[in-house]
Amino acid sequence: MSDQEVKQDHQQTDKIGKEEKKGTQSKESQAPVEVHGEPAAGVGLQSQIQKLEEEVRDLNDQLLRKAAEFDNFRKRMFREKEESIAYANAALLTDLLAIIDDFERAIQSAADSKDFNAFHTGVSMIEKQMVSILERNWGLKRFSANGELFDPEKHEAIAVEETDKHDTEIVLEDYQKGYLLHDRVLRPAKVKVARPVTLERAGSDDEQEKET
Repeated sequence: MSDQEVKQDHQQTDKIGKEEKKGTQSKESQAPVEVHGEPAAGVGLQSQIQKLEEEVRDLNDQLLRKAAEFDNFRKRMFREKEESIAYANAALLTDLLAIIDDFERAIQSAADSKDFNAFHTGVSMIEKQMVSILERNWGLKRFSANGELFDPEKHEAIAVEETDKHDTEIVLEDYQKGYLLHDRVLRPAKVKVARPVTLERAGSDDEQEKET
């Protein structure tokens, strides 16, 4: 091989080496470059997710505790309501126990003495005591209707008597006393009412008497 050929061969080898080196550099430049900030961002996101999961667990625990507290409150209120209904009349019954005791003593005294007048007096006193207790402690008041204007809110007419002695409907007689609880009618009085005779009816009756 001549010197000229050797020189050409060296030149061709150098050219190939340069092209290979250039290709390698080009591939390196095209390779993805790792961004140093991405791993740190991923760690921060994972920390936020973990924190949110803990908050969700805490909120779930709070919700369960509140639900349990509300259920206990509901059961307690229901139990207290039942107890208040069951024992609502305890104070009233306590007052009535004293009346029952008086009745027992009156009955025993009458059995021993056989004295009707004493028994009658004792029962009358007990009745007055009972009415007084109910009015003083419970707002129960007995009312009389005799001579009052008929009021359908307070009086229940079970008998009617027509008369020309009255111009309006008047209560003539109490058959059963009425009672008020505070300002409300608890039981209307059962009464006999006077119904005025109308002028037309009165004139008709006069004519019939004249004819006879």
